[in-house]
Amino acid sequence: MKAIVSDSTTIITLLNIDRLDVLHNIFSGVYVPQKVYDEIVIDEQIVLDETFFVPKEIADKKLYELLFRSLDAGESEAIVLAREMGLSLIIDEKKGRKIASNLGVNIFGFIGLLILNYKNGLLTKEDTLDVFYQAKEQGFRVGVGLEDAFLALIV
Repeated sequence: MKAIVSDSTTIITLLNIDRLDVLHNIFSGVYVPQKVYDEIVIDEQIVLDETFFVPKEIADKKLYELLFRSLDAGESEAIVLAREMGLSLIIDEKKGRKIASNLGVNIFGFIGLLILNYKNGLLTKEDTLDVFYQAKEQGFRVGVGLEDAFLALIV
């Protein structure tokens, strides 16, 4: 599959559980807007492989300012960048997902990435569940309905 744009949450979660393969299995690269890059590298003090996680500036500052009224800086830039590049976006925050979708951006969440890996035979059922539960232990939050639907699909 081609490249994708990402907000910080999924990247940080996968880095914390040492499971970047979930992204590498599917994508040739992940574009991260500057504010997302800063959240990961400066705030979380994590080193990113910039050959895979490619920092990129946004051009549409007006759209960014508009989105920033409702979302945080990283989410706002991620939506703008995905729209500018015509790429899908990895984002899990409900409000950000709705806004991105309304702007015509195709979205993925952490759960969607796990399902994509599983359905394409890139992760076994056991491995998929292991990644899911490790992420939850690291603080990944998921609604009961979505978790139940995910588990029913995997199990």
